[in-house]
Amino acid sequence: MSRFEQLWARVRRAYQSSRGSVQNAAQARRQIGASSTDGPLPATLEGAESSLADAEPPAEVHPSTSSRDDADVPHGLRIAAAWAWRLGVIGVVGWALIEVIGTIRIVVIPLAIAMLLSALLAPAVGWLLRARFPRSLATALVLVTGLAAVIGTLTLVVNEFIRGVPALSKDATKGVRQIQDWLKTGPLHLSDRQLNQYIDQGQKWVDENTQSLTNGALSTATTVFEVLTGSLLVLFATFFFLRDGGRIWKFLVRLLPSVARWRVHEAGKASWETLVAYVRATVLVAFIDAVGIGIFLVVFDIPFALPLAALVFLGAFIPIVGATLSGAVAVLVALVDSGWVTALIILGVVVGVQQIEGHILQPLIMGRAVALHPLAVVIAITAGVVLAGVVGALVSVPLLAVLNTAIRRLSGQQRPTPPPDSVVVAAKAPGS
Repeated sequence: MSRFEQLWARVRRAYQSSRGSVQNAAQARRQIGASSTDGPLPATLEGAESSLADAEPPAEVHPSTSSRDDADVPHGLRIAAAWAWRLGVIGVVGWALIEVIGTIRIVVIPLAIAMLLSALLAPAVGWLLRARFPRSLATALVLVTGLAAVIGTLTLVVNEFIRGVPALSKDATKGVRQIQDWLKTGPLHLSDRQLNQYIDQGQKWVDENTQSLTNGALSTATTVFEVLTGSLLVLFATFFFLRDGGRIWKFLVRLLPSVARWRVHEAGKASWETLVAYVRATVLVAFIDAVGIGIFLVVFDIPFALPLAALVFLGAFIPIVGATLSGAVAVLVALVDSGWVTALIILGVVVGVQQIEGHILQPLIMGRAVALHPLAVVIAITAGVVLAGVVGALVSVPLLAVLNTAIRRLSGQQRPTPPPDSVVVAAKAPGS
């Protein structure tokens, strides 16, 4: 027999063997179907039935578990544990993020301020662009005009105070003498010897703490250097945010998967509009503060009424601390110039305006502008002060508003198919 015939015989035997196994399997299935009609089981299946009958029933497993061990744990405890470790991971990531931001705060804080300034100046840049101005020229004009307005206001305040310093010095000397007379003739009944003793103790304290005061001055110099560096970074970043904000946003959108680009673009656009509304509301609140306090300064004929009102307006942009310091300056000027009664009245006005601002105007105006509940606004400001002081209070509300708008848009949009990349590239980005 040739090799070809041997190979053909092997292939034929393999085919017959496989055909026989298929026929046996079909016969077994027919026998199982016949057994369902209460007929006798074949001898080959009786052992299988008895082994299945003697086997234990399978343990019930909850749909949310993958093993019998997990099923022994109560369902509520498993849910609580799942929430716990997920919240723990989020907490660790948040803590790490806060630490990183704290480490590079000298960069993060100027960028945040630049973003707020860009939101304030973006409408003016858009108006100039619609008037066919070149983008760079429009950005430079708006930025220079804004700087000129701020510097002019500060110059007015400083010049008015410099002009009135001699008169204020005379009034301050009279005020100090009145205080000394009150300490002598008032309820304390202090003698000249006691007054001199207290003055000597104060001088001694200054001499003993000269080193600490010097260290504080050095740290203040370091702080001034950081402020100057941050101010330059703010100006630089604000210019490019206003000029190239659209390009920057398009670049960031292109880094995302194509499926998510359109939704992220729409969420970012809505968030930018929310930030612009927040900045406008802040300007409105600051204007109301300045007008309210300025009117009473004019009514009581307090010197430097206009500069003090301007100082209140600028200070209102710094939550809590700014309004307090500017109001304290107004009260001190009233005390030196007009006495205790007028100073107490101005103090009541400042406190009343700040209470109206903090509890009524800011929650209502801010809440409507950024679509947040007034309670959320108050809680955000308080949490920002606790976590990061004045800077935290400054960025807490806009950050919460932007996140709220972005999350709502991302969770609410349901597009069946994403648009092509060209749509995202051609779309107008926030800040453009």
